[in-house]
Amino acid sequence: MNLYHLRYFITLAHLEHYTQAAERLSITQPSLSHAISALEAELGVKLFEKDGRNIVLTRCGRAFLADVEQALHMLDSSVNKLQLTGIGEGRIDLVQIRAVSTLIVPALVKGFLEKSQHNQVDFHFHSSTGLTPDMIQGLKDRKYDIAFCSYMENEPLIDFVPIARQELVMIVPEGHPLETRESIDLKDTLSYTQIGFSKRSGLYPIIKKLFDKCGGQPRIAYTVEEDQSVAGLVGAGFGIAVVPNMPILDYLPVKAIPITKPSWERIFYMATLKNVYHPPLVHSFTSYVKQISEATLSS
Repeated sequence: MNLYHLRYFITLAHLEHYTQAAERLSITQPSLSHAISALEAELGVKLFEKDGRNIVLTRCGRAFLADVEQALHMLDSSVNKLQLTGIGEGRIDLVQIRAVSTLIVPALVKGFLEKSQHNQVDFHFHSSTGLTPDMIQGLKDRKYDIAFCSYMENEPLIDFVPIARQELVMIVPEGHPLETRESIDLKDTLSYTQIGFSKRSGLYPIIKKLFDKCGGQPRIAYTVEEDQSVAGLVGAGFGIAVVPNMPILDYLPVKAIPITKPSWERIFYMATLKNVYHPPLVHSFTSYVKQISEATLSS
């Protein structure tokens, strides 16, 4: 079906006059008549009928007009979005773990928007389970353009770029025997009950490797997926735990103790799909993040 014919039909439907519609469309009246006749022949129904010297829509024509206007509006809107995308404007869909959602990612987005203040840029922040595996799957399903998350092994389709680091600390509840420590070797914590991360958490393999270096694994009372939940259980006295040094610890009844041995830092990553087309806007943002992150991590 010819899109021009549909647009001719809409104009004629609103003006109800062949001569005026042809002038509005900058075509000849015979060309307009031929286009409408071809459209009616293709549809198998009459769209217009005479009303004196003018024409009016038939019942079928009125129903068709509403559908065509809606369809062309959606098409025009989609074309406009793609044209904006093609010139480096449009929308970026991203998802993030909570550890980077308060300071790191907002700072990156703000900096990019200030740099791109003359462009139309629309960031969409998606909700998620907060778990890296689910975010990576969302990338593969094309739900997101970018994920800010932990590193995952055995993901050959994903490009992981380090963007920030975070210290890991041992947290203990108030009144715990280790509360007086100003620093700690993790091997000195093996005799105490601990709260662990579930295997779906990006922190699970990191902390497991830390304790492997200490020569053993602690006794785990409970496992949960999110670091804030781990900290909450520690604050309630269910055990001690290795967690990221995050702002919420200042508001919980816990003490954060720096870990001296083995030394380790948690690295956060920007994850994108490899070997797929990324719109210019997404490419511009990821390039900006890489530039800022390289400067931050090297300092």
